[in-house]
Amino acid sequence: MPDDAQPPHARTTIFGEQHDRILERLVTLDADLSGYVRDFAYDTIYDHPGLDLKTKELIACALLVSLGSPPELRTHLRGALNAGATEAEVRGALLMCIPYVGFPRTIAGFEQLRAHLAGRAPTQER
Repeated sequence: MPDDAQPPHARTTIFGEQHDRILERLVTLDADLSGYVRDFAYDTIYDHPGLDLKTKELIACALLVSLGSPPELRTHLRGALNAGATEAEVRGALLMCIPYVGFPRTIAGFEQLRAHLAGRAPTQER
């Protein structure tokens, strides 16, 4: 990357191969919403310094478990792994949800992780 080139936005890592599909889905919901999510949530908040992307994604996973948002959680579980989190680190973040949001939402979070891992290529480290 040349010295004056900007690093890729965090969303490129988080969304991975699903990048275009996710942005297209948001546009079909609402063009303004799509712009806010892309420009503010990802290109401003996620690109803000202070925490590395892996840590931000582990926090996002825990918060999405607390909100009970399965589709978004699946995106961020994939994003955490894409950002370098191990399966053990993701599991640890989900387990931290138990005392704060309870077993039902945490179990639902683990169901999303199980579904994601089942769909991954078997050559990836688990």
